[in-house]
Amino acid sequence: MVWVFSLGLFSQVASAEQLFRIASGAQGATYYPVAKAIAAELSQPGVLKVEAVASNGSTANLNAIASGQMESGFSQADIAAWHYTGTGMVRLQFRLEKLRLIANLYPENIHVVVRKSLNLKSIEQLKGLRVAIDEPGSGVLINARQILRAYGLTERDILPLYIKGSVAADRMKAETVDALFFVGGVPSSFITDLAASAEIALLPIEGNALDALRLVGGFYTASSVPANAYKGVPGVTTLSVAAQWYTSADVDADLVYSLTKRLFSPAVLAKVRPAHPAAATISPMNGGFAAGMLLHPGAERFYRESGLLK
Repeated sequence: MVWVFSLGLFSQVASAEQLFRIASGAQGATYYPVAKAIAAELSQPGVLKVEAVASNGSTANLNAIASGQMESGFSQADIAAWHYTGTGMVRLQFRLEKLRLIANLYPENIHVVVRKSLNLKSIEQLKGLRVAIDEPGSGVLINARQILRAYGLTERDILPLYIKGSVAADRMKAETVDALFFVGGVPSSFITDLAASAEIALLPIEGNALDALRLVGGFYTASSVPANAYKGVPGVTTLSVAAQWYTSADVDADLVYSLTKRLFSPAVLAKVRPAHPAAATISPMNGGFAAGMLLHPGAERFYRESGLLK
C-alpha cells in the first residue's frame, strides 16, 4: 500500500482503509467521549479509520501500545512517565521505552467522593470504610494508593473495592460503598448522576499531603473542584494531573504528523472541545509538553513547524 501525505490530509493509492485506534477509558469517564470526538474528526472515510476503544485506563492503554495491541492511547502524565522510566508508583518487569507523546490534552482533577451522611472531613477518616479505588490497569488505582500513603494509610487500612467509579457510584446509592476515588475532568458524568440522586461530599487534598504529592515528579498541580460542579456539593482543594495522548516510536512519523496537525486545526478543535468541559482547554500552545517524556518525531515536527518548539 502506498500512502501520500499532503497539507495534513491523506490520499491513498490502494483502497484498503487503515485502522488507527485510541485506547481511552470507561465510557462513563472523561477519556472515552474525548477520544470518540477526536476519532470522529480525524477519520478519513476510505483512507483512515480512527476509532476510540473503551478500556481500563492509563496503565492498560500504555501496555496495549507497547504490545502492539493498540496504535495509541490516553494516559495520565505521571503514569506514562513512570512506565517510560521504570520508576515511581508502577510495578514493571521492563520499561516501556518506545512510548512517545502525541499531545498534551487537558487537566484531570482527583476526586475523593464520599457519602455525605458519614460526615467525613479528611481522607484519614476513610480508615475501616468501603472504598472503591478502581480496577487494575487504571491510573486511578495508582493515584489512590499514592494519596492514601500521603495521609498515612494503605489498602490494609481500608476495605478496598477494585471496581470502576461508575459501578461504585451505583453502589453508593445503595449505601454498600462509602467512598470512591476518581481522576478525570470536571464534571464527571457518573458523579453528576450520583449527586442528582444521593447526598455526597468531596474530601479535600490539602496541607502537608498536598505539598508532599506536588513534589513527586512535578506531575501534580494544585487545583480545585468548584462549588456546585456537582449539584449541591461544596468545592474543595485538590490536585490535577495532565491527560495526554501517546503512541509508539514505531508508528509512522508522517501519519502522526498529519494526525497532530489535524487535531490542532481550528475546525477540528471546534468539534472536539464540546465533547467534555475539560476538553475546552485542549490547545496547541501546551500540546507538546510532557515532563520526562519524548515527543513522537511526527508530533515534534508539527510543534516545530508551528513555532511552538525551538
